[in-house]
Amino acid sequence: MKRIYLIGFMGCGKSAIGRRLSFLLKVPFYDMDKEIVRQTGMTIPDIFEKFGENHFRELETEFLRDFHEEYCIISTGGGTTMRKINRRIMRETGLVLFLDAPFREIWRRIHKDANRPIVKRSTREEIEALYKSRYPHYKAAAHITIRTEYRTLRQITQYAAFQVIRLKGE
Repeated sequence: MKRIYLIGFMGCGKSAIGRRLSFLLKVPFYDMDKEIVRQTGMTIPDIFEKFGENHFRELETEFLRDFHEEYCIISTGGGTTMRKINRRIMRETGLVLFLDAPFREIWRRIHKDANRPIVKRSTREEIEALYKSRYPHYKAAAHITIRTEYRTLRQITQYAAFQVIRLKGE
């Protein structure tokens, strides 16, 4: 197994779990959104505003296709799995872990976050509809689904690490 991809809706804990998992497994961690910001020199809201969502999704695909690090953990953007090519790349180059959080918990975490362009311009109902439309894509991309409800970050991280170690032995 090479890469470990963390997927799920915005606010499900991909970055927080990714950092902890990186420390536990002693493997480098990359946040896809932060890497795209670094590569482009633009914030994600600026990319959306200037070039549109489709361009941003293309940047995600380029990142997955061209990223140099083989043994690492990558926290993906919430919409990365919407593209079939992205699901294929992730499934073929690593282990895909879906952090499955209920919408009410996600909404509590994201509704005041100014750095999420979709949240800034949408209602709760629109975000929930987006969550429901993306959910099947997360399930389709995932090798393993990790339910996060009623679990601490530590419990989620330990379970993810257990799965990674278990599958390395196969």
